[in-house]
Amino acid sequence: MSEYEINEDTLALISLDEKTKVFEKGKSFVVNKQVFEIMEDSCEYFGSSLSGRQKGTEKLIGVSYKAPIIVEESKNIIFFPTASPRLKNCSWISLNNLERYYSKNKKLVLEFKNKQKIMINTSYGIIDNQILRATRLESVLRGRKNQKKL
Repeated sequence: MSEYEINEDTLALISLDEKTKVFEKGKSFVVNKQVFEIMEDSCEYFGSSLSGRQKGTEKLIGVSYKAPIIVEESKNIIFFPTASPRLKNCSWISLNNLERYYSKNKKLVLEFKNKQKIMINTSYGIIDNQILRATRLESVLRGRKNQKKL
């Protein structure tokens, strides 16, 4: 597979250097593209670019390094990176589908709302900080949507 757009069922995009392992609710598969390319394609599919989404995050919450992004606004699809997006080993995780995370055998386990689990080589502290940033982004977005309704 060489084409893929992030959707509501996407749990995580895990870097395999030149390829990406995509985890969706109930299944996983490999896409013949780097994670960065899938993120860029998905942002463009929803009418922006990855750098545009990153600039938006910086405006909303003041974060520019390892910034979480709103991939698609109406469905609240928010993803956060596990490392600098410029690095090949950067993976992206769905904030909205994540239930909890914990350390196990020097790895980090991500458990999603559908009870699916993924183990990654990232520290608890890094993911904890990234979730905090992504949650702040989601909160600002929700606040703006609620203001528009008034």
